[in-house]
Amino acid sequence: MPKVSVIIPVYKVEQYIAATVQSVLDQTYEDFELLIVDDGSPDRSVEICQQFADPRIKIIRQENQGVSTARNTGIAYAQGQYLAFIDGDDLWVPEKLEKHVQHLETSPQVGVSYSYSAFIDASGVALGIYQTAKTEKITPAYIFRRNPVGNGSTPVIRREVFEAIHYRQAGASADSFFDRELHNMEDVECWLRIAIQTDWLLEGLPEALTLYRIHSKGHSANLQKHLSAVDNVVEKTRAYAPEIAAQCEKPARAYALRFLSRRAVTLRDGAKAAELLHRALMNYWQIVLEEPRRTLLTFSAVYTLWLLPQSLYCQIEALALKVTGANQKRQIQQQSQQSV
Repeated sequence: MPKVSVIIPVYKVEQYIAATVQSVLDQTYEDFELLIVDDGSPDRSVEICQQFADPRIKIIRQENQGVSTARNTGIAYAQGQYLAFIDGDDLWVPEKLEKHVQHLETSPQVGVSYSYSAFIDASGVALGIYQTAKTEKITPAYIFRRNPVGNGSTPVIRREVFEAIHYRQAGASADSFFDRELHNMEDVECWLRIAIQTDWLLEGLPEALTLYRIHSKGHSANLQKHLSAVDNVVEKTRAYAPEIAAQCEKPARAYALRFLSRRAVTLRDGAKAAELLHRALMNYWQIVLEEPRRTLLTFSAVYTLWLLPQSLYCQIEALALKVTGANQKRQIQQQSQQSV
């Protein structure tokens, strides 16, 4: 029986899936099975996966039901003690599984081990910036404000964690772990249930072990349903933890609005970015006190985009990203050295 089950939901990723699968097969830790869940993909994604001859690969097919159901299906088939997830367009560095397994083996109180991510573009070229968050002392209040795990390609999770939080969702024929009704927030809602309903800790490794791809067709570009999904997460949490939901409702909405404001900046929509940022402050002005640097940087980006010619803004943005990436890289290196 393999120690780790790696689960890849596959849907319309024929351009990227070969590299994703290869990054899993290239892991220095080799005691794993690779479960490729075909979520009714209409392109050549599964055909490409079938070209790999590695006996650790298993392909599971289902009608198209979304990424949450695909992950739930993978969990149901998994044999491993630890379950790892990677989306069909992302990549892992070779040491990722090895480091997470070591983390979980030496930290028996940790149920979810995650890492930082380095951003890459559609061609796989590093963008020089990173997705980082807190790596310890993760509380429900923090999860409402910021997704510490970052994205769906970073976590490695003990099987016992899923056994503690499973439930039967309305209309589902099998146990649910990730909520199929939530769009772009199904992972955050899962982390919340773990933090609120169990004693397992969420803890991260301060290293960029995942390469998170940014492209127009990815979930990172699908922002329209994000805010309503935040409200749905609050309401779901209210059903079993009303005090926590009441305390976190306004901050959750404000942090989501600030997030959407930054995304509007990437889409070069200055007016929309300003509107979203103003709404964030109206919902919860304390965001300025809780995260002054990040909020002021968002203000700077929004109003620079809105007021300056786009050509000048692009030059300023390129310089800012370069400086930010260099600072992030230096901080990650220092954290990694301290954790050794």
